[in-house]
Amino acid sequence: MPKGQPSVVPDDGLTTRQRRNRPLLAVHTGIGKGKSTAAFGLALRAWNQGWPIGVFQFVKSAKWRVGEERALRVLGASGEGGTVAWHKMGEGWSWIQRDARDALSSEEAAREGWEQVKRDLAAETYRLYVLDEFAYPMHWGWVDTDEVVEVLRTRPGVQHVVITGRNAPRALVDAADLVTEMTKVKHPMDAGQKGQRGIEW
Repeated sequence: MPKGQPSVVPDDGLTTRQRRNRPLLAVHTGIGKGKSTAAFGLALRAWNQGWPIGVFQFVKSAKWRVGEERALRVLGASGEGGTVAWHKMGEGWSWIQRDARDALSSEEAAREGWEQVKRDLAAETYRLYVLDEFAYPMHWGWVDTDEVVEVLRTRPGVQHVVITGRNAPRALVDAADLVTEMTKVKHPMDAGQKGQRGIEW
């Protein structure tokens, strides 16, 4: 198996093993396709390692069936690898018991989702958190970016977090260990083609 060699070894007092196993904050941003797909690829690797995974889908409608959701739910229930908990903002979040007439606004729901993420981080519920499209609530000012950065900076244990979405705030990008910006070179939509089954969902 190929092993990457770092170009620099910091003088941080950590052993190679300690440095290798420290928790990472990853950000997938940019206007190109594949931000969430790459995050769910990480979730597949985490599942294979037996890690518990928490997916929090911000912004996307509950009616939109994401292909990775079904696959990861089936894998999580298989007993073969890690467990998978999947939460969707569009469904009002699974932990909130509210009358259907008392629906949350999108902004309130985003804040509720972040509050649950904070509770789970404090309890070390998952080993990998996929905060899908979470860059948007920060960009829109629904969730305070400085608070997010501080909570993630001080999270206990070994909990990896990946955040996806366009327009990731500069403070988040600066705090992250791994940042990938997806750039669009070409897309079928440029030629008038709509999204298709098996490719977009």
